Amino acid sequence: MAADKQHAHKLIDQLAPGQVPAAIGMLERLLDPVARAIANAPIDDEPLTAADEKALAEAREWSKHNKGTPHEEFLTELGITQEEIDNYREPK
Repeated sequence: MAADKQHAHKLIDQLAPGQVPAAIGMLERLLDPVARAIANAPIDDEPLTAADEKALAEAREWSKHNKGTPHEEFLTELGITQEEIDNYREPK
């Protein structure tokens, strides 16, 4: 275990500065129990109901005739940034 941690530290030391945030994000996800549970969750294999199929068809038809709203526009309307979402931590 100690040798594995030393190896991990050596690899981290070799990262370019621009790669460090990605590595931090991956390590945080490995340690986050919710992210781990989501990653290990089984694939949703429940069949779609008639109501689901109808809602999907309506959404697809709407998309053919309407322009979607960019994610950034919703964030602006809500008064938040993507960075705030990315860095959000549940209060303890």
